[in-house]
Amino acid sequence: MSETTHDSAVAMSAPPSPDDGMSAAELAKKYGLAVSGARPSLPEYARQLWARRHFIVAFSRAKMTAQYSQAKLGQVWQVATPLLNAGVYLLIFGLLMQQSKGMGIATYIPFLVTGVFVFTFTQSSAMAGVRSISGNLGLVRALHFPRAALPISFAMQQLQQLLLSMCVLFAFLLGFGHMPRPSWVLIVPVLVLQFLFNTGLAMILARAGSKTPDLAQLLPFITRTWMYASGVMYNMVEALEKTHAPKWVIDVLSANPAAVYIDLMRWSLIENHSHIHLPPHVWLLALGWAVVVGAGGFVYFWKAEEQYGRG
Repeated sequence: MSETTHDSAVAMSAPPSPDDGMSAAELAKKYGLAVSGARPSLPEYARQLWARRHFIVAFSRAKMTAQYSQAKLGQVWQVATPLLNAGVYLLIFGLLMQQSKGMGIATYIPFLVTGVFVFTFTQSSAMAGVRSISGNLGLVRALHFPRAALPISFAMQQLQQLLLSMCVLFAFLLGFGHMPRPSWVLIVPVLVLQFLFNTGLAMILARAGSKTPDLAQLLPFITRTWMYASGVMYNMVEALEKTHAPKWVIDVLSANPAAVYIDLMRWSLIENHSHIHLPPHVWLLALGWAVVVGAGGFVYFWKAEEQYGRG
């Protein structure tokens, strides 16, 4: 009698894992895992930005160089564009509408050019900020870096353009008899405060623009209205008083940030102060706008750090 032996595989059940029953969050905590691209804490985010300060500066310079690279006059347009705008406003408001009457042309032209340059700084920072994320999605999706570096670099680019324009502004001041004096040093804190405000505004608009690209089409109309409400081309307080506007309207418009920084710059540079209205506590207003919008914009942008470039 032959005996046949059949080998059969015996199924052995695997021993239970110590991880059975644990949630994904508990497993991640146990093994030290973190979400890819997770938003860091606010202090850590600020440290990451500081570590990339050289990238921010280099990126802003590269953008400024490339902006007019296709134009024959190149970087000259950085100064020529606001100057041409000032020339148009001089023709319409200064000559045809006689806004220079009572001020004198020697005061009105520096008054106008200062307003145009300072407002353009804020306007351009806002326009660049709203597209800083939506217009650079390839960079955002390809590299890992604090996204706030983009709106900050665009605001810095506009600051560099303003500094070039200031050389032309000084030439206008000297040409119309406004000699250097101690108050000219005040332009430094004014520019610092305005830069902080502009950077915060750029970050607010960058987050809004990343979700609503159509905001970039609407923003020029908003900034144009803002320009007329900030007394760029005329003495806003005198114009409102002539129309018998309520005092609270005059106070609100005088305290808007663009008007505050424009008036401070004019007061610092132009010798004849009689046509420059400074609202009460103007330096506190300038500081308050810089802190509230600058810090608030930074926190507002940081809260959506994980969302940029997705969807």
